[in-house]
Amino acid sequence: MARFKTRGYVCCALMLLCALAIIIICMSVLLRKKCPDGTFSSVAVAADSGTCSRIGRDMLKKGGSAVDGAIAALLCTSVINPQSMGLGGGSIFTVMDSSGKVKIINSRETVPRNVRLDLLKTCPKSFQLIAGSKWIGVPGEIRGYEKAHELYGKLPWATLFQPTIKLAREGFPIPVIQGRYISYTESNTTKPLRELYTDKNGNLMKTGDIVKFEKLADTMEMIANLGAEAFYSGKIAEDLIRDIQEAGGILTVQDLASYKVTVTDAWVIPLGEYQMYIPPPPAGGVLLSFILNVMKGYNLDSTSLIGEQKTLVYHRLLEAFKFSNGLKKYIRDPGFSSEKMAKKFTEDSFAEHIRSLINSSKAHDPHYYNITPHLDNMGTTHISVLGEDGLAVSVTSTINNIFGSKVFSPSTGVILNNQLSDFCGREDSISPGQQPPSSMAPAVLKSKSKTLVIGSTGGGMITAGMASALINHLWFGKSLKDAIAAPIVYVRPENVVGFEQNFDENVIKDLVAMGHTHKAMARFYNVVNAVEKEDGCICAVSDARKLGEPAGY
Repeated sequence: MARFKTRGYVCCALMLLCALAIIIICMSVLLRKKCPDGTFSSVAVAADSGTCSRIGRDMLKKGGSAVDGAIAALLCTSVINPQSMGLGGGSIFTVMDSSGKVKIINSRETVPRNVRLDLLKTCPKSFQLIAGSKWIGVPGEIRGYEKAHELYGKLPWATLFQPTIKLAREGFPIPVIQGRYISYTESNTTKPLRELYTDKNGNLMKTGDIVKFEKLADTMEMIANLGAEAFYSGKIAEDLIRDIQEAGGILTVQDLASYKVTVTDAWVIPLGEYQMYIPPPPAGGVLLSFILNVMKGYNLDSTSLIGEQKTLVYHRLLEAFKFSNGLKKYIRDPGFSSEKMAKKFTEDSFAEHIRSLINSSKAHDPHYYNITPHLDNMGTTHISVLGEDGLAVSVTSTINNIFGSKVFSPSTGVILNNQLSDFCGREDSISPGQQPPSSMAPAVLKSKSKTLVIGSTGGGMITAGMASALINHLWFGKSLKDAIAAPIVYVRPENVVGFEQNFDENVIKDLVAMGHTHKAMARFYNVVNAVEKEDGCICAVSDARKLGEPAGY
């Protein structure tokens, strides 16, 4: 009898514990802060397209990490916006783990071992889309994904590939942005790429037509099943190198087999209440930090945009951009030059020195800023992800110019980069294994109560886009969406200023009167994607310039 009583007491206790647990769960759900419309309470992904943001989000829903979501979204972008990035390019990850430690995973392209010693003598003297196999660097994209997944991934590697394999194999309507650039494939020197976008009647495809990337799907499936090594050795590598060499390129299977990713600590820049984590050279984080350090010395706030103060703010910003153009020649691969000079550029004392050189009433000639003419670039994609556990991922990926080198590998479905052209005007010579300088600056900003994950695309416009968004948001008090949407000003390598559409006409007139040379620009390529967590709610913005949409829950 006593035994039955004991069992009864145990059952009652267990029932009470279960009821208590249910009550606690219900209360936590009910008491969870309700986030404003348009924001998320747990995770968010901001990619170049709604399709890829949702694919990244779905990985987190399956229990994946923010890195899993970022990789899946990048793979998706390689078919939704293949003119910007893909397996034939390279990337830089800035990853903050839940403890606040930040690592940089650099898988940018490198100079092949058989590079022509006189390659840089063939650089064009003025801006143009540089196509051709001689500009192809050794792609590191997949090695970057492999290392990021090894360090931070949760889901099986193959799972990250499945949505994109399905998209590539079954086909989908060509999105507006991809459709905008298909005409760039029309060239006698890019026949395989043009054929990728030619329909059965021999016509060039357009927005809304169904496009398939079946060879790329096969390649991705093999990488998904066999791992990243499948891209760098074996059949894929052999097919890829054969296609490149048939197009006149110099890459070898040894170049692929010897490719190595670098993992380093982020550089940390104090920025008011934030610590900003950026990738070191040859990435462009140094230039971003330099511009922000110069501008923070002017104690900017929302009143800085009132009346004549607004012109003065943009004059000083233009001057900071010009000085940053003069510093670009010092941003080099640390494996081939000292980082000492670049480190100096991130210091407050250097920013103070530059402020002393900025005249508040006039601009100067290019030599004043120590500008060396160099080629501009464009393209690229960026993805920002924030997971529920606090893992933050800011990753920028590129094949450089629109459709990279325009060399397409029919055997693998891979579009190759033209990354070696980034050395033009920035280096006198290059060496095997060297990484080109870059404007890419995937960043994470952290304060006691906020996390901001941000990055941009657009080649040389990356720095201008990110600096403008951060100044607008952190100091002028604009919402993240408005800060990113605000029209930017950009200084081209030849010291000519361009203003994005809808920029304040009165300010433009005043700046021209101060000596800034203005020339209209046909198109701006700056696209900022960002995710910010504050007070338990996450705001995510995919730049409307590329018709992007964020996703989360």
